[in-house]
Amino acid sequence: MQFGPSAASAIPKPASWPIWLILALAAAALGFWMHSAGLGYYLSMISRMMIYGLAACSLNLILGYGGLVSFGHAAYLGIGAYTVGILITEGMPNGWLGFALAMAVSALLALIIGAISLRTKGVYFIMITLAFAQMLFYLVNSVKAYGGDEGLNIKMRSDFGLGIVLKNDLHFFLLVLVCLVASLAFMHMLMRSRMGRIVLAQRDDDIRTEALGYPVYRYQLALFVIAGAIGGLAGALLVNQQNYVSPNLMHWTQSGVLMIMVILGGVGTLAGGLWGALLLLTLEDLIAEVTPHWQFYVGWVLLAVVLLAPKGLSGLPELWRRRRPSDPKPSGDGK
Repeated sequence: MQFGPSAASAIPKPASWPIWLILALAAAALGFWMHSAGLGYYLSMISRMMIYGLAACSLNLILGYGGLVSFGHAAYLGIGAYTVGILITEGMPNGWLGFALAMAVSALLALIIGAISLRTKGVYFIMITLAFAQMLFYLVNSVKAYGGDEGLNIKMRSDFGLGIVLKNDLHFFLLVLVCLVASLAFMHMLMRSRMGRIVLAQRDDDIRTEALGYPVYRYQLALFVIAGAIGGLAGALLVNQQNYVSPNLMHWTQSGVLMIMVILGGVGTLAGGLWGALLLLTLEDLIAEVTPHWQFYVGWVLLAVVLLAPKGLSGLPELWRRRRPSDPKPSGDGK
C-alpha cells in the first residue's frame, strides 16, 4: 500500500518557505494581539492545536513520506509527556533537561519498536506497532507510584529560565510555535536530503530500492526514530499545557485520532498534520457545544474530505486549479 504523491512531487519546494515564514510571523503577531486583548482561553486552545499538529506531522513523516502505517504512534506522545511529568514530580523541573530526555527516551523506544516491527510488512507491521503501544499503555496503567489509571497531576511547569514563564499563555504559545516551526524546518531539510530521497524511493518501491544497493531497513529505522523523537517533543509540550497526563494519551484510539488528522490535512505533505489538527480540533470544539455526539458529524466531514479531496486540505489549491475552467482559446478568424 502506498501513501502520498510520487517521490518527486512529495519533496518540499524551497519556494514555499517565504510563505511559511510569513505565516509564522503572522501567528506570532496573532498571539501577541490575543494576549493583549485578554483572549487567554483561545490562545491556549491554539497552542493545543499546534501541539497535536506537531504530533500528527511526526506521524505523517513515517506514514506519508515513509509509507509505514503505524497504529501506535501515540505511545511516543505519551512517553514524552510522562518523562517530563515524572521529572517534575521528582523535583527536576529543568525544561532543557526534561525536553531533551523526553525526545531521547521516545527515540530510544522508537528504536526498539522499529527494530522489531520493521522486519515485517503490511498488516503485520500495523498489528505489531499497535501491540507495542497497548503494552506500554497497560504498563503505565499499572504503575501506581505515578498515578496509575488515574493519571499524574503536575504541580508546576518546566523551567527554562531566561525569563520564560510557561504559566504565561503568551510565553507558552511562543514556545510551541518555535518548536513547531523548528520541527517543520528540520523535516523540510530532511526530505530534501539524500536520506529523504531514498525514503521516498523505498516508499514507492522498496524492492527496487534494495536492489539498487540502498539499506532500506536502516533508512526506515532512522525515519522511525526521528518521528518518535518529534512525537516525544509534542508530549513534553502537551503535559506542560495540561498539567496532567494519563495513560489514555497512549491508547490506540489516540493513534487513530492522529491518523485522522493526517488524512484530513494531507498524507505525504509537510504540514498536512498541522492543518488536519486545526480542522479536527476546531470541529470538535464547535460541534461539542451543540451536541455530545460530535464524533458522528466529524465522521461525515472526514468522509467528505476523503471522497472530494483525496489529498486533504493541503491538496485543495491544486484541486481548485484543476477544476477551474481554462481561458477560452481565440478562434481562427480573430473574432
